[in-house]
Amino acid sequence: MIPRGLQFARRFEGITGSAIREIFKIASQPGMISFAGGNPAAEALPDSQCAEIAEDVLRQDGKRILQYGATEGYPPFLHSLQSYVSKLLGFDVPGDTLLPITGSTQGMHLLCSAFLNPGDVVLVESPTFLGNMQILRLAESRLISVESDEEGILPDKLEQAVLSHRPKMLYTIPTFQNPSGLTLGAQRRQAIARLAEKHGFLVVEDDPYRDLRYEGRRLPTIKSFDRSGHVAYMGSFSKIISPGLRVGYLAAQEDILRKCTIGKQSADLHTPNLTQAIVDQYLRREILTPHIQAILPGYREKMNRMLEMLSTFPSGFHCTHPEGGLFIFVTMPEGFDAVSMLKEAIERNVAYVPGTYFFPDGGHENTLRLNFSNSTPLQISEGMEQLRILFARH
Repeated sequence: MIPRGLQFARRFEGITGSAIREIFKIASQPGMISFAGGNPAAEALPDSQCAEIAEDVLRQDGKRILQYGATEGYPPFLHSLQSYVSKLLGFDVPGDTLLPITGSTQGMHLLCSAFLNPGDVVLVESPTFLGNMQILRLAESRLISVESDEEGILPDKLEQAVLSHRPKMLYTIPTFQNPSGLTLGAQRRQAIARLAEKHGFLVVEDDPYRDLRYEGRRLPTIKSFDRSGHVAYMGSFSKIISPGLRVGYLAAQEDILRKCTIGKQSADLHTPNLTQAIVDQYLRREILTPHIQAILPGYREKMNRMLEMLSTFPSGFHCTHPEGGLFIFVTMPEGFDAVSMLKEAIERNVAYVPGTYFFPDGGHENTLRLNFSNSTPLQISEGMEQLRILFARH
């Protein structure tokens, strides 16, 4: 109970914390096969390489790295990041439109602080990422979901929602979306950029899974179609190098980025110089692409193993078939309750995340999100077999 005389801010009313983080505590118990998190595989984390790089950069530039840094970024990293992001987005990204951030989660906080007043409307996919949905709710915004299909947001439905609700922002994960694993089509990406320019709302393009592609062709970013500065692009090195380094970046129009930089000054002052320096060396030494290519086959094998096991599940269910990323989304027949079923699954030493937590309006209790990256192929076979037996009983 809160101490007498103290009162929490109204913005925390109805905010209960991340269901994923709570499930993750259970999923980390010894012997548990966890399909619940979104962690990279342990074997994909380059600990020895990062240790070597950290020693190198501290010996070469240790005094500057260990000192306070500029909010705008560690200069060598900002320089190498410009080249990297320009190639990624397909056009020049000047330094005054690029900000290193402490994970893309911070980028969402900064954009919300810069743009949202209590009651402002934000359009989101349904389902969408629980973590950033929580940030949006703490910003006291009103979340309105936009209808989608297997190729992502439907542009005509988006325009209808824009005309009906006059949103400040659209939040989207266009590539291997969390939790669905689906990818927004190229023509729809262009249409979203044009609608944002036409109607004057900000598109927040959250793209942390883009490089984890196991099949199919790479698609242009929404930002690459942005002619008017209405798209803010958030990238991250969490899934392709290390989530523990907490290094991401925000690419946005100059005035937007300046406001976010001011917000970052009062948040963490600057992203740690050491972790920026480590990522800088991955870019500068051109070892990031070989590292990604080395980890993709293992992820592809795990995804295909999970899809193979899902093909043995009882009839009446549907699952997504991603071309990359870390997640598969499962829809069971109506009447199935993934929340209540989770307790029985945990008793069988298997964990997943019920899909209802990813929907802005709740419901969809017959859905669940499965992560394949943080388990071995053998664990995937064993854990999915346990779920098959359990679900077949119900």
